[in-house]
Amino acid sequence: MSAKDTLRHNKTAIQLILSADQQLILDKVYEKELITEREYRIIKSINKDSSERTVIEIVDKIMEKGEARCRDFLDLLKTDEMIKETYPDLQGMELNYTLHPQRPSQESSSAGNRGILTFNLMCVCFVTVALTEVFTRLGFKVDVEKDLTADEIRTKVQNLGRENFVVCVLSSGEEGVVYGSDECMVSLRDLRWPFAADRAPTLAGKPKLFFIQACQGDGYQRGALPCSPQPRQGEFSLPQPETTTQRLLEEDASVHVLCETLASEADFLMGMATLPGYKSFRNTTTGSVYIQELCRQLMRSAGSSEMDDILTILTRVNREVNKLNLLTYKQMPQPYYTLTKRLVLKFVC
Repeated sequence: MSAKDTLRHNKTAIQLILSADQQLILDKVYEKELITEREYRIIKSINKDSSERTVIEIVDKIMEKGEARCRDFLDLLKTDEMIKETYPDLQGMELNYTLHPQRPSQESSSAGNRGILTFNLMCVCFVTVALTEVFTRLGFKVDVEKDLTADEIRTKVQNLGRENFVVCVLSSGEEGVVYGSDECMVSLRDLRWPFAADRAPTLAGKPKLFFIQACQGDGYQRGALPCSPQPRQGEFSLPQPETTTQRLLEEDASVHVLCETLASEADFLMGMATLPGYKSFRNTTTGSVYIQELCRQLMRSAGSSEMDDILTILTRVNREVNKLNLLTYKQMPQPYYTLTKRLVLKFVC
């Protein structure tokens, strides 16, 4: 049983037990970063005489955030000493859950002239070719290593932390993490950590780019029209048949692992394939729809006379990926960045 199913199965009993001291559990989930500061304030503003309503809001909010957050919450209930002392009835409950991860393969490359391009790939196919082509023309040397474990990924990243680089990760994932070939998690913080200015002084003030193709949760993004256009007189609409491209689409594999929030070190950019809490998609023939569009837009910009920076490129990627209908769902990429200067990438060959 998944953590979310376990929580759902025991929801009523958990809420009743935690209602004995709603403020403690609210403080604990905020302390462990299971809810945001804004969510904490909103829940705290609920009528203090309604302890059950407060706890219901907490549990519902945790469940909305997906499998990884449900795992964190159940682990908190089982291991925190103050919680065990305050809510002794929890100890008699069955709050265990089961993981059923899938095993992706991975690739990685070593240092090049302008930096390092690292792959952590679920499938090499056309995506590998596209990434290799575009980053080679941008001046990167690409060297492939396959099937790294989580510890090997961390070691590899630490060894790369003295050069200019770009890291591309294509794997299974959950919110804030990707997955190694040994079925162990690698948090995005673990990927960034070796490159912080205090650990890699040679990278201080230089851009550090990560592109992450992985699910960030179990949710599906739905489409919505900005308005409801009416057909003009004499026009009518027919159901659209499923295209060959749509038939070839599938979700990226999703695994249930702990989540961590994005750090705010200067001069980092993380281009995420999807929003936190949601799935991403890939074509079974041509690979990740996000990486395909990223390569297409990098090629377009690097070969033009325009001086578009990386944020302009990623805005185009967002727009084009958002136009796609993916198994009736939508996908919205999201860049996080702390860049302090414009970054323009141009072909060197």
